[in-house]
Amino acid sequence: MTHKLTRRTLMQGAAATGLATAFGGKAALASEPLGISLVIPSPVADVGWGHALKAGLDPVIEAYGDAVKLTVIENIFEGPDADRIMNKTVADGNNFLIAGSFGYQNGALQIARRNPKVSVLHASGFKVAPNFSPFAAQYSQGTYLMGMAAAAVSKTGKLGSVSAFAIPELITSINAFTLGAQAVNPDIEVSVVWLNSWFDPAKAQEATKALVAQDCDVIFSNAQDTPSVISACEEAGVYGFNLNSSMKAYAPKTYLGCVLTDWGPYFKAQVDAHLAGTFEGKSAFLGVADKVVEVVDWSPDIPADMMATIKETEAKIADGSFSPFTGPIMKADGSEGVADGVTMSEAEVVSMDWHVKGVTTPLPK
Repeated sequence: MTHKLTRRTLMQGAAATGLATAFGGKAALASEPLGISLVIPSPVADVGWGHALKAGLDPVIEAYGDAVKLTVIENIFEGPDADRIMNKTVADGNNFLIAGSFGYQNGALQIARRNPKVSVLHASGFKVAPNFSPFAAQYSQGTYLMGMAAAAVSKTGKLGSVSAFAIPELITSINAFTLGAQAVNPDIEVSVVWLNSWFDPAKAQEATKALVAQDCDVIFSNAQDTPSVISACEEAGVYGFNLNSSMKAYAPKTYLGCVLTDWGPYFKAQVDAHLAGTFEGKSAFLGVADKVVEVVDWSPDIPADMMATIKETEAKIADGSFSPFTGPIMKADGSEGVADGVTMSEAEVVSMDWHVKGVTTPLPK
């Protein structure tokens, strides 16, 4: 069973009759289905981050059927509203919470600490507690491969990215994209427009047009939960690619590919552990080897010899013999980022707060 709520309907229902009525029932009892609550900052829609998270729970629903009750709460801004809504979902008896945005971290962590019987998964964060697990995709592995493809099809040597927030997860995605492109063309430059929004179709389109005006002929839609960047690329006749779910239908001619995420196996394993009483809070940083990250819908415009090289690199990433973040890597300010022959640790990658040489747009301060 799945309920889908928006911020407006949730707050109206909660104000009028309490959260239990808004969800359609009283607090869960031990004999009732496991209540799973997914809270996300944007619409579920047919593509994007919210869509990928919701799709990741399909294996759970298929496996458990009526033994679980899924509530999806969409369009929840990071901040006090999110904290109140997440607290209410738990108060209503939902004992498995997926906090689907980086900015939900502190509120979700407090919920976990106050409710030791509740298991919490938090997207893109770094804090851990006994019943609180951060999870993130190693998008950088896929964006490195996309960078190789971008350099192969670019005529201007200028690439762009329309990005949501300047958090480490998105910074590493841009950096790996740049490094992959520079592995093919060392003179590649990347410009970035930070929107400070996960979902703003109008601003995303404006940003895409601005990058095209700067001669960027491949544009990376970085955590934009809307096809606006991809469709604007199609209109402008430049290549585009994105994260999480395929948007090929919005750009049949100029789609370069998609760094797909499949959360199904991870979510299923965590729900299994909760039901078995073995849930353990720990960080999950999942990539190509875990079958969570996969690049799909490769453009037929990518030269065959380059696709062969990309596939060889992908295999090395999967078996652990290659990392996008092995030095020498220089920072955008000219200082050394990673020494020759040194590979960044997972902890260093998930806290990355600097751009590599070739990214021409300074990070927001």
